[in-house]
Amino acid sequence: MKLHDVTERLDAYNANLGGSTFQKCTLAGARFQDINFAGAHLHDVNLSGWDVANANFAGTRIRDANLSGLSISDCNLAGMTIDGIDVEELLRCYRAQKQA
Repeated sequence: MKLHDVTERLDAYNANLGGSTFQKCTLAGARFQDINFAGAHLHDVNLSGWDVANANFAGTRIRDANLSGLSISDCNLAGMTIDGIDVEELLRCYRAQKQA
């Protein structure tokens, strides 16, 4: 199925769209729930204002991204690194320094 220059709303339920390509598409205001994005590639995307909850980012890489204003809370940070620095260790050091 090919959609070109379409401006209608698309509702997909229980659909397998694996291997699909989305280029130059506007998905502003779209809702994604119970979606499997495993192995997806997101390049040159605007994710500003996204609200992500109950998500699995295991093994995900974020490169060359603007993370200003990004808030991370109540998350499993095991193995997470920023520029090669272990985030859990970084937070332990920060908290110890703050208490000293």
